Amino acid sequence: MSVPPDSASVWGIVVAGGAGLRFGGPKHSMELQGKPLWSWGRDMLVDAGVSHVVVVGPVPGGIPGGNRRRDSVAAGLAEVPDDVDFVVVHDAARPFATKEMIEAIIETLQTRDVDGVVPAVPVRDTLKEVDDNDIVSGTLPRDHLVAVQTPQGFAAAPLRAAHVATEGSYTDDAGMVEDNGGRVAVIPGDPRNMKVTFPEDLAVIRALAEIEGN
Repeated sequence: MSVPPDSASVWGIVVAGGAGLRFGGPKHSMELQGKPLWSWGRDMLVDAGVSHVVVVGPVPGGIPGGNRRRDSVAAGLAEVPDDVDFVVVHDAARPFATKEMIEAIIETLQTRDVDGVVPAVPVRDTLKEVDDNDIVSGTLPRDHLVAVQTPQGFAAAPLRAAHVATEGSYTDDAGMVEDNGGRVAVIPGDPRNMKVTFPEDLAVIRALAEIEGN
């Protein structure tokens, strides 16, 4: 399913402005098979039928970002025209998102009564709460827990409203929409859609790309 341009207008935002503190420096320009990570996300969005993509960060053609992730997304949103129906927000550090995932996100936004759609995978590990003294205070049941990925898609109006109404830092835009009363649906994610957070993550992704011939 491709996004029909005459039935919905879809813009994308690729966030490529993080400091990469856990990585040891900016990671969005690290190369994967000769292409910087940020361009994998941009190209994927275009391939999926997104009409325009705003890249936020110090990259060719990018616009300046902010100190926090939400500030960079807000900078991207400011470039999106008011009459756009949907906005897809993606992190440059996830180069293996797929065209099919974007198409599923847009289709869900068009067919369900929701404000946002996020891809997610089941939690594989046992999750425990730990107190300030590094003592386990509880074990969380995994039945209703998922690990959320990007890209994340939103109806443009609720996303803009959430950015205005919420305060503080957020790790994703879905959390902002949820806290502002929005409904967010989950679709299947992809275990391959890894996020580059530490240097070893990039090594794994490079190895996977070599094996699969990406």
